[in-house]
Amino acid sequence: MKSYRKIILTLSAALMAVVAVAQVESAGGVRRRSERDKKTEQKAGVTERMQDFYTQKEPHDADLSYMREIYRQLDLQKPENTPLYFPEDVIDGQQNLFRLMLGLVVDGSIPAYEYLDGREVFTDQYKVNVAEMLDRFGIYYQNAKGSTERNPKYAIEEADVPTTQVLNYYIIEKWEFDKRSNRMKTRVEAICPVLNRMSDFGGESKYPMFWVKYDQLRPHLAQQYVFLTDDNNLPQYSLDDYFNLGMYKGDIYKTRNLRNLSMNQMYPDPDDMARAQDSIDRRLREYGKNLWVPTREEYLAQKEREEEIAKAIAAGDTIPDRTVVSEKRVTEAKASKPRKTTRKRSSTKKPKVSSSAPKSSSANASASKSVRRRKK
Repeated sequence: MKSYRKIILTLSAALMAVVAVAQVESAGGVRRRSERDKKTEQKAGVTERMQDFYTQKEPHDADLSYMREIYRQLDLQKPENTPLYFPEDVIDGQQNLFRLMLGLVVDGSIPAYEYLDGREVFTDQYKVNVAEMLDRFGIYYQNAKGSTERNPKYAIEEADVPTTQVLNYYIIEKWEFDKRSNRMKTRVEAICPVLNRMSDFGGESKYPMFWVKYDQLRPHLAQQYVFLTDDNNLPQYSLDDYFNLGMYKGDIYKTRNLRNLSMNQMYPDPDDMARAQDSIDRRLREYGKNLWVPTREEYLAQKEREEEIAKAIAAGDTIPDRTVVSEKRVTEAKASKPRKTTRKRSSTKKPKVSSSAPKSSSANASASKSVRRRKK
């Protein structure tokens, strides 16, 4: 009887331990995927493993010695940014960036966040209500299949997508200097499409729609391939490569600052703003180079190069960056170049000696002096 009671107590203790472990895993966010989740991932074309692969973890503050947030505006009329605008319509399953982003947002595949003009917060509190956003910008929609109150989904006809009105994008760049690798790293944090519409007063106005975190968009961008130039129509790069490799070209319209001012507010004069933008770009790109002290040889070579450029500018050269070859260098090169010594051939020809019969006395004399092959 006692042994039976001990067995029951052991089994009950083991069961309680299993329940406790399950509760801890549930509290920590460990959840087994259901069949519904698997069907949703298959429909979206992005699995949970793929999402984890493209998600870039935030670096720890202890590993960083410098960080700066830059807001850029991408004008789609510039040749470098045209891959984001074309194709205007869906062709062979390929679509432009705005169609892709809007379709994922209205379908509920990825969340969108409010545009807060420089104080963006990507939390659940600032998630966009998709229906209100579509009503605000006058985009016609209807409820999609499988839409519920908890998980609303919407569908938009291709003709109702205002893809021709999205002529700009706002992106948030993060420039971080990693102390472990001693490298300056750049990554895109979020993307915002901007509508360009005529205002009530006759001018063109810009309306930022919503922010989408780049990490949540990356698996979908990796499946959309584009060609970058008209010379080569083979799509060799994806939209993810386009942003990661920095193939876009954008002007800085804002930097994160304490007063939350834009570049236009800080520099009202256009020339001053252009100089400030160039200065920020140059400092960011040369930050890592300025941390290293050049050697004596590098310093002297750089100084000599600067002196040559100054002389070229003083002489009226309009292209000072080209290689300047002075007459002094040419003469020095000629003097240091080794000369080839060639021997002059004598004009007098040597007499040919025939083995059959001697033709001259010198030949007979030489023959008589030789003692080889003489008949005894």
